[in-house]
Amino acid sequence: MENNILLSEIGERCGDVSLQCSDIAGYLNQLNANIQGDVSRLIDLRQVMAALSRTQAENSNAARHLQDTSLSAEDIIGQCRAAIAESLDHVTSLVQRVTGLESRLRDFLPIIETVGGISEQLREIARKTRMLGLNASIEAARGGEATRSFTVVADEIRFLAERADHSAASVGEQLGELDKRARALIGGVEENIRQGQSTGIHIDELRTAMDRIGGLVTAFRARSSDIADSTAEASHDVRQLSQGLDHFSTASMEHARQLDEVVERVDRLEGYANDMFNSAAHAGLESRNSRFIALGLEGAAEVVRAIEDGLARGLLGRAALFDTDYQPLPGTDPVQYRNRFVPFADTAIRPLLDAQTARDQAIVGCCLIDRNGFLPTHISEKSQPQRQGQRKWNLENARNRQIFMDSQTRRALDDEGDFFLYSYRQDFGDGHYRALRSVFVPLRFDGQRWGLYELGYLI
Repeated sequence: MENNILLSEIGERCGDVSLQCSDIAGYLNQLNANIQGDVSRLIDLRQVMAALSRTQAENSNAARHLQDTSLSAEDIIGQCRAAIAESLDHVTSLVQRVTGLESRLRDFLPIIETVGGISEQLREIARKTRMLGLNASIEAARGGEATRSFTVVADEIRFLAERADHSAASVGEQLGELDKRARALIGGVEENIRQGQSTGIHIDELRTAMDRIGGLVTAFRARSSDIADSTAEASHDVRQLSQGLDHFSTASMEHARQLDEVVERVDRLEGYANDMFNSAAHAGLESRNSRFIALGLEGAAEVVRAIEDGLARGLLGRAALFDTDYQPLPGTDPVQYRNRFVPFADTAIRPLLDAQTARDQAIVGCCLIDRNGFLPTHISEKSQPQRQGQRKWNLENARNRQIFMDSQTRRALDDEGDFFLYSYRQDFGDGHYRALRSVFVPLRFDGQRWGLYELGYLI
């Protein structure tokens, strides 16, 4: 009797150990998921740092090139300033010469006017001489033969006077044309002078602008030198940060690997504890789990009878019962599926699951699991319509038609036995778990393994 009590107590303690292992494994899995996420982000960060290092190297090269360019620009600007200053001096000298030309041209106008006056005087003398010659000819004609030679002289005087008059007239015309052209030239020179004066203003502005450009280039060279120095310091800091990140990333990945090993060991320990827990449950000794084992076997038998009755009455076809063509339901998150067994399961099996769950307050729920982890139906409380955008809520309250698989469920599906008593982690997504004890009862129809009936409870 004492041995039986001791064996039962060992079984209970194994169940507790298994439950604690499930709880610890769930925590470690969450921690591992967090670390894996951190490692993934570290890898992304390392890629960013690598890109940053490349960019920083390019910036350093660009900064050095900028510094070299600024020095070259300063030299070029200095040469340009000297060349432009020389050119501007030539332009200024030219403007001054043009201004002097206008003064000399104006001095020439009075001379033209004086010559024009002399020409008019000559024409006047020529006219008077011509009149005198004419009078002399008339008087000579009156004198007859005695004054004939004087007539020839008078005609010659008149002829010369006419020629002098024509020459003076021609000179006057030429002087008039010269005066007109000279005045036009003076007008052009005056316009050139005005433009030269405007050019002088622009020349002064250009000199000022060149001085400013030279000052800016000098400041730019000084600034580019500062940029090059700062970039070199930043490159050193980036290299140090990249090296530190590499060391940290390597250490994090090693910690993640070690944690994976710890999780595997805890999973193995959970498996060993579950084996002992299941073996103790099959010893036939009374324990806190005995009632739930019995309820699980009864519930599975009720489900088998309901399915066999549906097969016998033609309400369910064998092909539909074993259908694995899972059709995803659009817009579901997590994804829900549908096969040909779902309508019968919802109609004929779900009421049985609700009634079996209500038999004890410690029962969390009863459900069916096919050999691929698909839950064609669940209790009504866990078969609510999904809520858009609420994945966590859906994982807990819309568990029907989803596919779940964990190590203990996989063992129960693969092993042979009348039932299996395991503790395991119920997944609620996002790393959230709940440690349960579950009775798994294999379901067979016409000798073929369909899956499991599960009764989960908390004590």
